Amino acid sequence: MVETIKPSSRDEREKWIREAGYNLFNLRSEQVFIDLLTDSGTGAMSDKQWSAMMLGDESYAGASSYYKMKEAIKDVTGFDHFLPTHQGRAAENVLFSAMIKEGDVVPGNAHFDTTKGHIEYRKASAIDCTINEAFDTSVYHPFKGNVDLNKLETVFKENPREKIPMVVVTITCNTAGGQPVSMENMREVKNLAQKYGVPVIFDSARFAENAYFIKEREEGYENKEIREIVREMFSYADGMTMSSKKDAIVNMGGFIALNDAELFRKASVFNIIFEGFITYGGMSGRDMNALAEGLYEGTEYDYLNTRVSQVAFLGGKLKEFGVPVQEPFGGHAIFVDARKVLPHIPKEQFQAQTLAIELYLEGGVRGVEIGTLLADRDPVTRENRYPALELLRLTVPRRVYTNNHMLYVATALGNVVERRNEIKTGYTIEYEAPIMRHFTVKLNKI
Repeated sequence: MVETIKPSSRDEREKWIREAGYNLFNLRSEQVFIDLLTDSGTGAMSDKQWSAMMLGDESYAGASSYYKMKEAIKDVTGFDHFLPTHQGRAAENVLFSAMIKEGDVVPGNAHFDTTKGHIEYRKASAIDCTINEAFDTSVYHPFKGNVDLNKLETVFKENPREKIPMVVVTITCNTAGGQPVSMENMREVKNLAQKYGVPVIFDSARFAENAYFIKEREEGYENKEIREIVREMFSYADGMTMSSKKDAIVNMGGFIALNDAELFRKASVFNIIFEGFITYGGMSGRDMNALAEGLYEGTEYDYLNTRVSQVAFLGGKLKEFGVPVQEPFGGHAIFVDARKVLPHIPKEQFQAQTLAIELYLEGGVRGVEIGTLLADRDPVTRENRYPALELLRLTVPRRVYTNNHMLYVATALGNVVERRNEIKTGYTIEYEAPIMRHFTVKLNKI
């Protein structure tokens, strides 16, 4: 449906962001003109999805909506067993409760915030094995989300098998800039992990966008259908977690899908404890129906081409304004290199957060920091972790905004870049939570 958005004055925005503790998560939605905070649950559902919601079966156990979702997941991904959850981080919580213990190490390609948070909450360690090209925004590599096989094998060799519960491959890799993983890399990761007896789990929030990039960029896949590519992708995984709020285009929902019946039974116990009975798992029947339909719509080539092209439109306009961004453009967002925009702001003053606040002040546009705040503190030393990239993510919701909105965003950020030398200082922390602090942190302007 169409939703009214209201412009505001700079004076209003200065007041609102100050009252929010300079944390964009704390703003009210009506205080935001164009909201690019996330693409999670912010997309517009289709007429078919809304129609499916009217047929939702709200039975506590064995609802027909559960079986529709089960059939769609089997059809699209190939996995035999699944557990519904209310969203992606809930899926991580359930599966990791069944698989990860204190002292474990979990290698992968730049684990996202909730993934790393769930790992570290269990007193385990997330080890980044992303290829080096991902950390230079100016380098072109068609699959910057790829796992570096040498780094991964080093983890396997340096740790006993019982300390490595899984490899997590995020498709697309959000932290690296919404960058895809190639089919060849997935196959090689699976083969290497199999050699050492380690299961592979895909973080699959944006699996359809990843399949689109394989079709567009990887030799031998240009004539294959998206769903054909998807089935091959998941053949190289032992299981998956899914935040369906992304590529299934629903407002709420997620799931775990697995091949191993014994692991399914083990995870089912935690699903009942944390989420609900195994045939609803924190979801209403109407949402399961919408999710099942969304899995099909989200894997249509024409839809994906339109969606990824709009993200690229924003990236192209930003480049025209001289804004340094991660290239090639990602599937769900444009990632701005804040370190290049604000090199004079010390890293201790949170460059990407500073840039995000300046963009909001300029045009009422809400983005999100993917940098030092999100990287959090080292769980042992409690010192800030400074990631290789300090990024401002501009995340485009699915089927919501027009290219005119994207042009407005690019113009606003272009204005910020033009006056960047006037930005003299960043921010310091007033309050932070012990883990995943970026959601609730409060800052002070220096």
